[in-house]
Amino acid sequence: MSETAERPELWGAETRKAVENFPVSGEPIPAPVARWLGRIKAAAARVNADLGLLDADLAERIASSADRVAAGELDDQFPIDVFQTGSGTSSNMNANEVIAALAGEGVHPNDHVNMGQSSNDVFPSAVHLAALGEITDDLRPALEVLAASLERKAAEFDDVVKSGRTHLMDAVPVTLGQEFSGYAAQVRQGIARVADAAPRLGQIPLGGTATGTGLNTHREFAARVRERLSAETGLTISAPADPFEAQAARDGLVEASGALKVVAVSLTKIANDLRMMGSGPRAGLAEIFLPELQKGSSIMPGKVNPVIPEVVTQVAAQVIGNDAAITVGGLQGHFELNVFVPLIARNLLDSIELLASAARLLAAKCVDGIEANREQCERYAELTLSAATALNPSIGYDAATEIVKEAAASGRSLREVAREAGVDESILDEALDYHAMAKPHG
Repeated sequence: MSETAERPELWGAETRKAVENFPVSGEPIPAPVARWLGRIKAAAARVNADLGLLDADLAERIASSADRVAAGELDDQFPIDVFQTGSGTSSNMNANEVIAALAGEGVHPNDHVNMGQSSNDVFPSAVHLAALGEITDDLRPALEVLAASLERKAAEFDDVVKSGRTHLMDAVPVTLGQEFSGYAAQVRQGIARVADAAPRLGQIPLGGTATGTGLNTHREFAARVRERLSAETGLTISAPADPFEAQAARDGLVEASGALKVVAVSLTKIANDLRMMGSGPRAGLAEIFLPELQKGSSIMPGKVNPVIPEVVTQVAAQVIGNDAAITVGGLQGHFELNVFVPLIARNLLDSIELLASAARLLAAKCVDGIEANREQCERYAELTLSAATALNPSIGYDAATEIVKEAAASGRSLREVAREAGVDESILDEALDYHAMAKPHG
């Protein structure tokens, strides 16, 4: 039997009631939220001691126990279903009971561990900071890895000319490197969007207690706890723009989810392009070779599928679905409190984790190993009839259109038809330089 299985239940009556009352999904609150409850309560105990409100020995026992929760040692002691009372009161009480049990004799879950706090300000504060921490420490570094991978491929493929495509139809030539530079920029823009949401995530309602008024808390409590948490974690944690906005609305979480949705949209575009460019190997585009990771069919020998792009697009679909639920949750701010915080927490932390994993996977198991099919790309560049666009300045749109029509009907090359139509060879040499066409400004 494992050590975790042998550990006794540290929670008390309120937790047991909640476990009985909410047998919904079998899924507890996200571990980062539980850990941040511990981190907040450790800081709160130490601040209350500094303010002379809590006995120093009692406070340190509480804080040391809460530190263990923050470190992830007690994740198994948070059994309450994530679909619970909308304020997260049950999980806050759960944290209070576990910490009090660890702290030992004389420690009361509400009077001491919860001093200066309410579920209505502590639980959403934990959710905000859990999301901020996971974005800062996990998602943004993962997206940086993906952006760098795409940028390396953009440089590697800079000279690989191919047909551009708009409306899924042939267009004027581009380079494969230009396409990958676009993908890298999408990811970089996604990093910036997520970073832009961080200041609002860092605004926490702690100190508002039940309704935002700050009843039953010291006037210096919230500022001192924020300062301590910032010093411990390096995160920018600030006072709310207004305590009643921070208590009643979860707009900062909705905003962050919106930024994650844009990242999901970007990754879908990138992954779909990669699997289309890698389609084939004989009856598709076959412009690039994706790494071969596993058998692609239980019946067709030798078939290899674009499994990583498929995973990424599935993750993106889930993130977009999560955002829809978060948006609905954000709508549920009634008077002085939003009552969908556990749902928002569940989906937001899920989106962050999924996107971080997908970004690392896409970089390591797909993009890093992509090779260009240079011969095929250059063949497509020469085949695209849209290259006649470069003749427009010399012979005009109408004359170029007639050349395209004849080339399409006869199957002959643009150069051959244009030469037959009387276009000077020097004009053809200059206009039908596909590499120059892809980079007209050098």
